[in-house]
Amino acid sequence: MHEHSLMKDLLDKIQQLSMIENKPLIAVNIQLGALAHISKDHLREHFEHEVAGTTLQGVILNIEQLDGIDHPQAQDIVLQSLEFEDHGG
Repeated sequence: MHEHSLMKDLLDKIQQLSMIENKPLIAVNIQLGALAHISKDHLREHFEHEVAGTTLQGVILNIEQLDGIDHPQAQDIVLQSLEFEDHGG
């Protein structure tokens, strides 16, 4: 259940930031610490499961694995950035 609460918090942040930008979200960029207690694949599975049937369905999840256990964010899942559709102009 720990993964579920982590994913819910992450998705809440993503949705809040998306509403501020008011453009279609196309990608989410995350850093995954080496000691975050979840694998890249497992994180992706949880993300895809949680966004199914929501406005975030189809959003691309890019995960950068941080390998160093001495990295300051080695235990964290960090929302690095969001990429939005550019309408041009």
